[in-house]
Amino acid sequence: MIGLLDKAGIAALIPHAVPMCLLDAVLAWDMTSIACVASSHRSAGNPLAANDRLDAVCGVEYASQAMAVHAGLIGNGRRSISGYLASLRDVICSVERLDMLDGDLLVTAELLIAQGTNAIYRFELTCNAKPALSGRAAVVIYAGHSE
Repeated sequence: MIGLLDKAGIAALIPHAVPMCLLDAVLAWDMTSIACVASSHRSAGNPLAANDRLDAVCGVEYASQAMAVHAGLIGNGRRSISGYLASLRDVICSVERLDMLDGDLLVTAELLIAQGTNAIYRFELTCNAKPALSGRAAVVIYAGHSE
C-alpha cells in the first residue's frame, strides 16, 4: 500500500494542528513503514525552537508524528487521540541543529513490534541523504475515530 497524504491529511490523523503539525507530506507507507517529508525545521516560527535554534534532539517529535500518522494509516484512518513516548533507545544525533540543514527532512519510521496500543519503532531523519537523527522508540498510541 503506497499512498500520499498532505499536511491536512496528516493533521487529521494526529492530535496536533498547525503550527505543531510538523510534517508536510507522507511520501509512502505500508503496514510496517512510513516515509514523510518536512520543511518546518527551517521555519523561524517552529514551535520547538528555543533561543532561535532547533536542536537535533527535537527531531524525536518529527519521528513521533510520523509514528502517529503510521498508526492512523494502518488503523484504517483512525485518528491518534493521544499517545506518549514510553522510552527512547540508541538515539544518535548526527548533527547539532536541525535549523541549520538547508534541505527538507526525510522522516522514516519502521514498525518493529506492535501489541495492542504499544509499539516499538526504529526511526531516522535524514537531510540530503545524510543522517541527522536516528534511534528506537517505544510508544503508546491511543486511537479514536476520524473526525
